Amino acid sequence: MAKYLVILESPAKIKTVKKILGANYEVAASNGHVRDLPKSSMGIDVEHDYEPKYITIRGKGGILASLRKEVKKAEKIYLATDPDREGEAISWHLYHALKLEDKKVYRITFNEITRNAVRESLKNAHEINMNLVDAQQARRVLDRMVGYRISPLLWAKIKRGLSAGRVQSVALRIICDREEEINAFIPEEYWSLDVNLKVKGEKKPITAKYYGTGKQKASITSGEQADQIQKELEQAQYHVSEIKVGERLKKPPFPFTTSTLQQEASKQLNFSTQKTMRLAQQLYEGVDIKGEGTVGLITYLRTDSTRVSEEAEKMAADYIAKAYGENYLAAQTKEKKNTQKIQDAHEAIRPTDLNRTPIALKDELPRDLFRLYQLIWKRFVASRMSEAKYETTTVKIAADQHIFTLSAANRKFDGFMSVYVSDEDKEEDGVLHTGLTKESELSFVSFDAKQHFTQPPAHYTEASLVKALEELGIGRPSTISPTITTILARRYVEKENKNLYVTELGEVVNQMMKEAFPTIVDVNFTANMEALLDGVEEGTVKWKTIIENFYPDLDEAVKQAEENLGEYTIADEVSDEVCSVCGRQMVIKYGAFGRFLACPGFPECKNTMPYFEKTGVQCPKCGKDIVIKKTRKGRRYYGCIGNPECDFMSWQKPVNEKCPKCGDVMLAKGKELVCANEQCGYHVLSELSHKSE
Repeated sequence: MAKYLVILESPAKIKTVKKILGANYEVAASNGHVRDLPKSSMGIDVEHDYEPKYITIRGKGGILASLRKEVKKAEKIYLATDPDREGEAISWHLYHALKLEDKKVYRITFNEITRNAVRESLKNAHEINMNLVDAQQARRVLDRMVGYRISPLLWAKIKRGLSAGRVQSVALRIICDREEEINAFIPEEYWSLDVNLKVKGEKKPITAKYYGTGKQKASITSGEQADQIQKELEQAQYHVSEIKVGERLKKPPFPFTTSTLQQEASKQLNFSTQKTMRLAQQLYEGVDIKGEGTVGLITYLRTDSTRVSEEAEKMAADYIAKAYGENYLAAQTKEKKNTQKIQDAHEAIRPTDLNRTPIALKDELPRDLFRLYQLIWKRFVASRMSEAKYETTTVKIAADQHIFTLSAANRKFDGFMSVYVSDEDKEEDGVLHTGLTKESELSFVSFDAKQHFTQPPAHYTEASLVKALEELGIGRPSTISPTITTILARRYVEKENKNLYVTELGEVVNQMMKEAFPTIVDVNFTANMEALLDGVEEGTVKWKTIIENFYPDLDEAVKQAEENLGEYTIADEVSDEVCSVCGRQMVIKYGAFGRFLACPGFPECKNTMPYFEKTGVQCPKCGKDIVIKKTRKGRRYYGCIGNPECDFMSWQKPVNEKCPKCGDVMLAKGKELVCANEQCGYHVLSELSHKSE
């Protein structure tokens, strides 16, 4: 009979760990958390030192009963939940739920499910780390306080079924702020000017870009300026004034952290953060491999460390030297400097064994699992390889006082790029005209002048939002993916062609949060709170001190909002449409897919119609009303009510003014009115802006 009991977090790991430990060990799983705060109430006694009240999670009674039976048989119990705050807290909850006070109980952690790592963890068994537990408790209590005090306010002021969250509300604000930036953006005109030149004795012409005059780089802001430069150069002689040859090194990337894995999987594989984490969890917990059984293929997936163990460094060095050659080995490896707290007990995400190459596992893994494993494998190998080397050449061509330039980078040694190339690395190698020297004779062929306009900031994607949250110090590896999943599930944000757009509901929720709870949605406040939680983990901050300082202000803000905040009406406004069935005045309701018209006589009359909010502006094409519409994903735009007969549409709100320059319709953008015709470029400060000033 087994003498020792190992309790894991996920049942998917049981098979792998059992195979490693052998017959003396019984291996069971808690299936995640077994205790939590109650759903029916906040579950925190604010009158008595903010003590949380934990109860058994519904449905976990059977699991706990089964574990208690195993506990009775065991001489020693090893709590082997995940190696992070959440895992530490689960072990602590198990300790109390299973009443292990009189038992020999040890906490063990392993960053990878391999024979060496699991056996080593038994040798280094320790007590539960209460600093980690308290950091998790603090986060859970803070999130519960925000959710349970503010969500009912959202129900009362907006509509039922909404939720507020400490991190999700900040993430929503960041997206809303970007939308406002985009809507207020005024494009600025600029021009590029290229010159095509013939090199004597060569068939192919060369193309150089306009740089400026002398050593001064200049921008061309209008077509008139571009024309003036061309006019000045009508009789000019062109000659090579300078050739510079140099070397540039491109450093290998760091191995993946949770954040960078989510970003690259989104860019290269088109995976959502949720999908990336689900697949990475499978790779970590174990996959069936022919001839080996169930094997953990990668290290722990929730980490913000780029550190790599000495054992892994040696494994990588041996593999690279054998597979690619000694000259592909990095001279030395550095860790990424991070001003934020790094969970340095962890390593970066890497393969557990480099000899399990992607090509060897291609037939063993489902397609998406294979693609993610290949991405992780290549990134780790590349991170331990030498730099790529480029020979750079820059040529300056003078014509009177004007300078044109052309440049190229020729890759001389691929280094890490023989294994891994990110989107940022995908630059075209180019070799300059081989016969080009300072003595080359150049003759003018033609100019190529092109008009351009500056572009607004890009809409957030899941990848860029993850990057922004990480850079701002908001959230941690285990929280960012659930945060994005939540705001999508609540329909505050919709995803369309990778881009994230705020829905009308998201705008209203964000507006209320900014008005009533400016601190909660303040980026700096949230980042500071994360730093305080790190302080709890390090043992320098008491977790209840954070709660004591936070709750009274939250309580006061909620009371003020209940008294002073008006209702945010999204639905049930009376429209000017008459029900075609019973003659009642139809009302505006808000459903899962936005606004619609419904008969107030429901359930006697169930008539519904599409709802379009009128803007008071006539269509410039047909004269009918311009109304506010939405895409299938919930993004707002302005279109003609006469669609499909009339195809007018605009992302910005049209106004009842024509452009004095070209006659096209004018659009409201921030404090300005701009012409809908980008080629025209006319814009003027709106009258409303003058009045507000």
